[in-house]
Amino acid sequence: MRVLIIDIDTLRPDHMGCYGYHRNTTPNIDRIAAEGTRFTNYYCSDAPCLPSRTALVTGQHGIHSGVVTHGGTTAEFRHEGATRSTRSLHELGGSLHSLFRYAGYHTVFVGPFIERHAIMEWGAGFMEILNSGGGGHEKADKVCPIALDWLERNAEREDWYLYVNFWDPHARYGVPEEYGRKFADEPGPDWMTDEILAHHHTLAGSHTAADYGPKQERLRRTKGEDWQKRQLMPPDLRTLDSWKTLIDGYDTCISYADMHVGKILSLLEEKGIGDDLMVIVTADHGENIGELGIYCEHDTATHSVCNIPLIVKLPGGKGGQVRDALHYNIDLVPTLNELFGLREKVEANYHARPPVWDGASFADSLTGDHDEGRDYLVVGQLNHTCQRGVRWGDHMYTYTYHDGYALQLDEEMLFNVVDDPHQIENLAGARPDLCAEASRLLHRWHTHMMKTMPHGYDTDPLWTVMREGGPCFARDKDLAPYFETLARTGRADKIAEYKRRHPEIGEQEP
Repeated sequence: MRVLIIDIDTLRPDHMGCYGYHRNTTPNIDRIAAEGTRFTNYYCSDAPCLPSRTALVTGQHGIHSGVVTHGGTTAEFRHEGATRSTRSLHELGGSLHSLFRYAGYHTVFVGPFIERHAIMEWGAGFMEILNSGGGGHEKADKVCPIALDWLERNAEREDWYLYVNFWDPHARYGVPEEYGRKFADEPGPDWMTDEILAHHHTLAGSHTAADYGPKQERLRRTKGEDWQKRQLMPPDLRTLDSWKTLIDGYDTCISYADMHVGKILSLLEEKGIGDDLMVIVTADHGENIGELGIYCEHDTATHSVCNIPLIVKLPGGKGGQVRDALHYNIDLVPTLNELFGLREKVEANYHARPPVWDGASFADSLTGDHDEGRDYLVVGQLNHTCQRGVRWGDHMYTYTYHDGYALQLDEEMLFNVVDDPHQIENLAGARPDLCAEASRLLHRWHTHMMKTMPHGYDTDPLWTVMREGGPCFARDKDLAPYFETLARTGRADKIAEYKRRHPEIGEQEP
């Protein structure tokens, strides 16, 4: 069998045609969905990029693997210490890539992720690592040719596993100038209003509407003419037209990545590869594009960031299936293991320690008519903010331990993500009963996680993050210059709130 994984950074499912989006952003991926199974309530257990992809390949929550941020102690895998054998637990079939590698597959990675996050251990099990070399800033036109070249030479060989990583929808949104600006003449999403946008201009914190324009101007001054030609970002977010331009840019980046997915599929069809090919399309996380007053970033443990696409096309499998049960990205490793008996193949040839997975197989959701999901999910964000969220039923609850200096992020937030997917109305004040239920579920999950911690560890990495100065991207932040900005832009009232919430900032004054 041959396995192709397409991992597109920052791809929101609700901006894909096969998930019901009104724009034709993903015709090639939609074709895969029509021939496979699409999951609607699939979440990354940990966000953003490095924690999510680590969870995906290890089958473990970040609280167990140790990787929950992009910097500091908690951007590294937990050391196995004295219990480590000549190979780590993530090798010899303990993680996604090595599971295929030691089951007899030729394993290849194409993309910049390993270099961008300096995480060679994530690549355990790859026989070839083909780095596109741009550190995550390159577009699909730099990544795709490497994958096409490899496939041109190897597509017809048996039992390969190719993982291709595209970054195009990641901010700042841009594509090569010749691709053009798609969707400018098409209506955008209708959930944003003048009132919501005006309210967002009163907010203070990371990635707000009011602070977007000055940051964009600084980038335009420093990045140069070539960078500016590629950009699809509006100069500010003062009007609904500006916001639509932002959405047009994000959607154009998705379309550009999808075009290159189409190139890969076309080559495979030319080679006659199809009957023996499994295709998986997924992402590491979504994006806030106005949700919670945050723009062009993935700051939160909420629905808009942690809900991600999963499309699986199996050789000879049923087409057009939709699965609505709750699943994690950590569930993919045990699922593929059950589908293809990978551990049995590993253990037949190697003395391999049993894997340690938090994930649970949903193989029956792919091969049968029954979709057995989880009762609830717990997701985390400890990079931009410190939050944990609980998704169950129609609701998602998020508890904020550190707001990352985004004052609109309340300690408790509760949204009906079925009726209110853009998280406009916080129900926490009106529904303390649901908040209490979510807190109970969070406590139950946390207790189980702490009871099953890896040997030699007894600390939740959330508190390591807090002791090291807070969320990675908000650490050691000098707020004095920002206080001056707040005073100058009519938001001086926010300064007192900052000092109330964050006494550690001391006497920083405008």
